[in-house]
Amino acid sequence: MKIKRLKRNAFQDSSASSDVAFLLIIYFIVIAGFNINKGFLLNLPAKDSTRLILRDDLLRFEMDSDGGIVYEGEVLDIPRVKTLVQTTQRDNPNMAIIITIDGQAQWQKVVHFVELAQDLKIDSFSFTMKREEL
Repeated sequence: MKIKRLKRNAFQDSSASSDVAFLLIIYFIVIAGFNINKGFLLNLPAKDSTRLILRDDLLRFEMDSDGGIVYEGEVLDIPRVKTLVQTTQRDNPNMAIIITIDGQAQWQKVVHFVELAQDLKIDSFSFTMKREEL
């Protein structure tokens, strides 16, 4: 006796596969909307721009390994740094800030300083890592 076998065709009806494809597209569009980038928006200078900054317009800070901000040998807290930057910015509109960071400093302290510069709308801001002495 011969047994009849039924052959199954996957997605014989093309409307079922298009429905699944449509639902997958909607799913990925919704998921892509949740990808939020949080970070700092810094305006970088144009590639061909030349901007002269006078030595008097520079504010040089250092961040020690404890996260303290040092200006001219004195450790300052954030409110004092803010008032210093604001008064200097009022006197010198082309002011630039340079901060030299110790490699052992906590990254959150660096982020607070960058946020301060961003809040004060500093156009020229630069930071470097302190070189270790050999």
